[in-house]
Amino acid sequence: MKPIHSFILVATAAICAAPLAAQQVPAPIAAAVASPDRPAADKERDAARKPAELMVFAGVKAGDKVADFMPGGGYVTRLFSKIVGESGKVYALVPGEIAERVPRVVEASKAIAADPKFANVTVATPSGGITLPEPIDLFWTSENYHDVYNGSGPEAASQLVTGVFKALKPGGVFIVTDHAAKPGTSQADATPLHRIDPALVKAQAQAAGFVLEGESTVIANPADPHDKPVFDASIRGKTDQFALKFRKPR
Repeated sequence: MKPIHSFILVATAAICAAPLAAQQVPAPIAAAVASPDRPAADKERDAARKPAELMVFAGVKAGDKVADFMPGGGYVTRLFSKIVGESGKVYALVPGEIAERVPRVVEASKAIAADPKFANVTVATPSGGITLPEPIDLFWTSENYHDVYNGSGPEAASQLVTGVFKALKPGGVFIVTDHAAKPGTSQADATPLHRIDPALVKAQAQAAGFVLEGESTVIANPADPHDKPVFDASIRGKTDQFALKFRKPR
C-alpha cells in the first residue's frame, strides 16, 4: 500500500502545483469563484490566492459540512457557501474566548450569515476547544496556524489539531495554508516574521492521527527570501505559502 499512497501524494501535489485549465475545475467550484455575490474586493485577491486550485485540492463539494477557522473577512467562507450549496453547511468558527475579547473578529462572519445569499453559513463561537453541532467533512484554516503555534505555543497548536481530528468525520479532510518559514526555523525566530516551518505543522497533525495526503505549491513563491515579516512592504501579498492536506483515517 505504501507505494500507492506515495503515488497519490505526489500526483496530488503535481496536479495542484500549476494553475488548472478551466475544464479541470468542477462546475460548482467554477461557479462559486465566478459568483456575482462575491465582493469585488474578494475577486481582486483571486490572482494571488488561487481559490479554484485550492478548492480542487481540498476536494470540497456540494453537500459538504465545512468549518472555516478564524475566517477573517470571509473570503473562504463565501466560496465554501456557494460550493456546498443548500444541502451543505458552513461554520465560520471563532473560538469563544477570542470572540468575547475581540468582538470585531466575528462581525464580518455575522454579516455574511445574515445575508440571504449565504444562508447556509452559521457563526460558531465554541469555548474550551473545537466543538460543532455535527461531524464535518472539511476543516480549513488560512494563515492562522502560525498565530496559534507562535502566539499561544506549540501545546495550544497541538490541542487545536486534536480538536480538529475529533470534529471531523472519519475520512474527513484538514487543510492548512500558511506563510512558510525557512526549514528548521525556531518558534522564537519565526514569531516576529508571522511564519512557520511546514514541517512543524506536519509533525503535529501526524501526531494527532492525521495522514498527510498531499501538498500544493500553487501559492508558493520560491523568490521569497523568508527573512522578512509577512507585513513588510517588499513581500506583503507575495510571501511563500504552503498548502497541506491531511485526512482522518476511516
